[in-house]
Amino acid sequence: MAAACSRTLCKVARSFLETPAAARTGTVSFLLGNVGAHGFRRGLSTGGPGLRSRLVSSVRAGGGRVLGCAFLLGGGLGLYQTLKLSVQQHLAEEDKKVSGDGLKMTLYQYKTCPFCSKVRAFLDYYGLPYDIVEVNPVMRKEIKWSAYRKVPILMVDGELQLNDSSVIISSLRTLMINKEKSLSDVIHCYPEMKSVNDRGKEVTEYNNKYWLMLSEAQTAAVYPAKGMQKEEMKWRQWADDWLVHLISPNVYRTTGEALASFDYIVREGKFGTVEGFFAKYVGAAAMFVISKRLKNRHNLQDDVRQDLYKAVNDWMAAIGKNRKFMGGDQPNLADLAVFGVLRVMEGLQAFDDMMANTKVKPWYMRMERATLNHEGRS
Repeated sequence: MAAACSRTLCKVARSFLETPAAARTGTVSFLLGNVGAHGFRRGLSTGGPGLRSRLVSSVRAGGGRVLGCAFLLGGGLGLYQTLKLSVQQHLAEEDKKVSGDGLKMTLYQYKTCPFCSKVRAFLDYYGLPYDIVEVNPVMRKEIKWSAYRKVPILMVDGELQLNDSSVIISSLRTLMINKEKSLSDVIHCYPEMKSVNDRGKEVTEYNNKYWLMLSEAQTAAVYPAKGMQKEEMKWRQWADDWLVHLISPNVYRTTGEALASFDYIVREGKFGTVEGFFAKYVGAAAMFVISKRLKNRHNLQDDVRQDLYKAVNDWMAAIGKNRKFMGGDQPNLADLAVFGVLRVMEGLQAFDDMMANTKVKPWYMRMERATLNHEGRS
């Protein structure tokens, strides 16, 4: 609309400048005579009966060219403002597309789940806004609409469902970098695969879930040093396949620690009063027993703390002394995954022991600051 008005003003200006003086005088008289139709006759009449005649006389004396210039200037300024606004809107849309800020995201989670914590660490670090729906771990009625019955689930724009923490992270990070793909296009790069595990239970896995779907040029920009991409993928998978399995045996190591853990779970989770009471005491007893089975399944030492300490120190050794993060000066996706998994132990004895008996504390504190301050947004 603004552009059309600007073009009209420019045409009027051109006609004024190109029309002979005699014809131009008649045109101006016609325009001034019709000003009242647009609500301005009163403004002209306030200057007295001679104002209109003086204005027409000035136009006859050459003021028509001035008026034409005024129209041209007005049209030019209007066109400039229109173009400026258009460019600003385009840049804003591109910024949303790149950053993911334009997506409305809802995370269905258990707060104390390490996989959910991974997703939150990623979203927080990159400053991506999202809502949280805490799921009741017993009834799970908050996700009764979903055929996929695990958490995390990320709903995007109320329509697109993303499952599996690593798929969620890889999909969103790909979208942030690759401007040519839509989120639905990206998700198709991580096909769902169903199979039966060695215990006869059907499991769902996702292909390519540690890969970012980028062009060669984009990959080179994100991973400028040789081996960076493989290193990130290796340790992301390590966090899922090994580190996460050390959490339960450590936080439920003794009956006292199991009770403390479930007290925290009940406080932070979505439980009713009666449900919370049974969850705390029955759940703590059950998880104490289950943690012993997990210890045997994963061939852990009798003192499971030692496995936790070794895993964390292996992670720190992989980062080395010359890097703040595995990603260098900024965290990469492996940093965010490991931080997300370890963070669920905060406030428990296992976390305090880990901080006191490993080299992880400086890195962990840097990661905490990076996620709290949304440092990945820049």
